[in-house]
Amino acid sequence: MTATAVPQTAIAPKTPSLPEAKPETLGLSRLRLQAMSDAFKREIDKGTVPGVTVLVARRGQVGWFEALGRQSPAGAAPMARDSIFRIFSMTKPIVSVGIMALVEDGHLLLSDAVAKFIPEFANQKVGVVSGGKLELVQAKRPMTVQDLLRHTSGLTYEHQGDGPVHKLYQDSRVRSRKISNAEHAALVASFPLVCHPGEEFNYSRSTDILGRIIEVVSGKSLGAYLTERILAPLQMAETGFSTAEANAGRLAEPFAADPWTGDKVALFNMLEQPVMESGGGGLISTTADYARFCLMLRNGGALDGNRIIGRKTLELMTSDHLGPGVVTNGTLLSPGHGFGLGFAVRREPGIAPFPGSVGQYFWSGIAGTFFWIDPKEDLFAVFMSQGPGQRDYTRTLVRDLVYAAVE
Repeated sequence: MTATAVPQTAIAPKTPSLPEAKPETLGLSRLRLQAMSDAFKREIDKGTVPGVTVLVARRGQVGWFEALGRQSPAGAAPMARDSIFRIFSMTKPIVSVGIMALVEDGHLLLSDAVAKFIPEFANQKVGVVSGGKLELVQAKRPMTVQDLLRHTSGLTYEHQGDGPVHKLYQDSRVRSRKISNAEHAALVASFPLVCHPGEEFNYSRSTDILGRIIEVVSGKSLGAYLTERILAPLQMAETGFSTAEANAGRLAEPFAADPWTGDKVALFNMLEQPVMESGGGGLISTTADYARFCLMLRNGGALDGNRIIGRKTLELMTSDHLGPGVVTNGTLLSPGHGFGLGFAVRREPGIAPFPGSVGQYFWSGIAGTFFWIDPKEDLFAVFMSQGPGQRDYTRTLVRDLVYAAVE
């Protein structure tokens, strides 16, 4: 399989083009950016992933935007700038901005108990394993909206462990796309917590619960609220919980089996409208669409005259909210990093095994998508692929290669 670049003129038909400039005028090395593309071509030719897109922007302008390889291993269509991807947990920052917009409107406080909006979360118990048995103890304090945003809620994901609480998740309908957001929230509330709220960072279904709070407070479905408050103002016309049949030829797909392990890969159908609009991982998008979201964040919360979130609110969101008192249990956070309100945040210039700047914030999706924003370097990047098993490798690779191009 030969990796193929898409001409720089191929842009998403419904999404406004982003401002572009020559890399060298933005303090980016064209030679190093080409070396980045060459590295991903090698990975594609080795069969690591079917194809990727990489967008690099600095000083508010795109200096590099390439689509490489094939859109789907089952077809001959090349990857394109407007290919559509499952972004999974890159949904979380969008929903987090959505909840903070409601905070700005005075509809809720970060310190509000989750049970104020979803009564099923009242009187939560914590599951403690004692003598090989699961015992339930009263939570020391209620779970708050802030806990959901920073993943200190005591909730978890079924794939984040194999303890008795995780098994309750695994044996339930919690992963079903055929239950409503309200049903999902009630189901999650029925499980014990894995820790007392505020004591540990546990990556979890917390943002799905935030999506339900948005529905309760706004009186709209999560999809309708996100479209009205964020997606439409940003002209992110290709982002939603599903896409039309007319776009079937634009869907990026993974290998049927993981190229490294041989395990079967099964991702959701992007043409199917789910009943549950997952705030934690249900959106699909394009590289250019997500870049518009990043550009809004880079601009301090506004784009093209549309203010999505206040500058000081965004500053709060992109600050570390864990601190030294919260246990991280060797989870998804790399050394030297904390977590804000919807984003991981870099706290140290070193320690982590990849480059970056203090204050950089980012997140990723389990199928292989990734973005980061580096305010110090006035840099952001969006990387898209559909290679779940290769996601840790490609995230680090793209960071190494982009930062090598910064002059």
